[in-house]
Amino acid sequence: MPDVYTRVKQIVVERLGVDEAQVRPEASFRDDFKADSLDLVELIMAMEEEFSKDGEKIEISDQEAEKIITVQDAVDFLKAKGIKDTP
Repeated sequence: MPDVYTRVKQIVVERLGVDEAQVRPEASFRDDFKADSLDLVELIMAMEEEFSKDGEKIEISDQEAEKIITVQDAVDFLKAKGIKDTP
């Protein structure tokens, strides 16, 4: 299974319709990908769905979601929730 960053990157490409080459750790969902509030909600829901398959349900509260500004923020948040990179 791909690592956390690769999985987040794939979700961003699929949900926001951006080119894979544009997805970098420092990229901002709003500023770089022009995601609106609805896009962000769908992105968070997609991450919850993708990463809940790892054995336990991942939930991202509205307060937590507000702090996820960049791709790296999403990766760091998920790792802090116990999601691990798999070789």
